[in-house]
Amino acid sequence: MTDFVIEYYSHEGYADLQTLKLMNNYANFLKKPLTLGMFVPLDNKGNILKEPKNYSSWKSLEHNKKGSKSESPVFEEYKIYRNAEKKCLFEGFTIAYNGYSVVRITAVYNPSIELSFNKNDKTFQNFSNVESLTSFDEIFLNTNALKKLGLRP
Repeated sequence: MTDFVIEYYSHEGYADLQTLKLMNNYANFLKKPLTLGMFVPLDNKGNILKEPKNYSSWKSLEHNKKGSKSESPVFEEYKIYRNAEKKCLFEGFTIAYNGYSVVRITAVYNPSIELSFNKNDKTFQNFSNVESLTSFDEIFLNTNALKKLGLRP
């Protein structure tokens, strides 16, 4: 399916350009290799960030939602976490286990959805790209992913 859509888009055939663009975005998204940062916030070195204390309360304040230039350096940890969180594409995943060589994440809305990430070779076990996740009944894209696909303004 994804190869067909990408090929069809390259010829700009019989559909309108907006539809073709959405199909192309989605097909390319499905082909993306999975990374841990798509599910949980990571620092610049690829290490899992721990959610700062009272982060939900801090984030809910109107002046912290988008960030202001006058923010105090006291909240630097919060800003780093918020920026890393914005890079995630899937909603509702949490760390179930963080070992020396393996990280296991689960979906908070369905604990039977479980993914294991090998820290040594930086790959998920049994899943290679976004399309491989279609074996699950429900996995939700967050607002950031929908914007990248062109489905949200």
